[in-house]
Amino acid sequence: MSLFAIADLHLSLGTDKPMDVFRGWSDYVERLKTNWEHLVTDNDTVVIAGDISWAMKLEECYEDFSFIHSLPGKKLLLKGNHDYWWQTKKKIDEYLFKNGFDSMQVLFNNSYEIEGRTVCGTRGWYYDKEGEHDMKVINREIGRLKMSYDAAKKLSDTTPIAFLHYPPVYGEVECEEIMQALLDLGIRECWYGHLHGERTHQNAVTGMYRGINFHLIACDFTRFTPILVR
Repeated sequence: MSLFAIADLHLSLGTDKPMDVFRGWSDYVERLKTNWEHLVTDNDTVVIAGDISWAMKLEECYEDFSFIHSLPGKKLLLKGNHDYWWQTKKKIDEYLFKNGFDSMQVLFNNSYEIEGRTVCGTRGWYYDKEGEHDMKVINREIGRLKMSYDAAKKLSDTTPIAFLHYPPVYGEVECEEIMQALLDLGIRECWYGHLHGERTHQNAVTGMYRGINFHLIACDFTRFTPILVR
């Protein structure tokens, strides 16, 4: 069983928010479907690291979730900045169960074990914000990351693989608090999304940085293809 990852599906099958108008996104849903089905089997797991659906309410996610559910493998959903539909884990779990979306689970203050490796994660926050409100959000996100990490350590002694939606570093700018939390936890791998467009991708940090191996998995960067983690 393999672990894959991708972020920023930005699906709008049930709402009027087409991404095809953006450069490089033409026919992206079909491209994503083709690439996903070519790589992922029903025995695999895919972490979707945020910005999953443009729906504003959970009930409006049905078409997008139906599409995700139809794809092979188990899916772990992480919150992104555009997931306005996101509610408590309990409410999302109830919605998934009610609609028979049993291939989908939420990664939120918890962890999962895949073939002896554990995953932890949280949304994160902007790397260039320093206001009072931002610090409250950052501290909350650090708390959620630690909670997810602690849950992972209960499942396995191995170091968890961390997933964020926001990059903790971009170019030479860090979200210092979240970066320090990753270092304090001993994280060695971090996968993130959020960044779009060729110019933005040029400044994305990929590879080793301060002892952590960073990977950008925004779907326009991966050419709408899930990336093999393990």
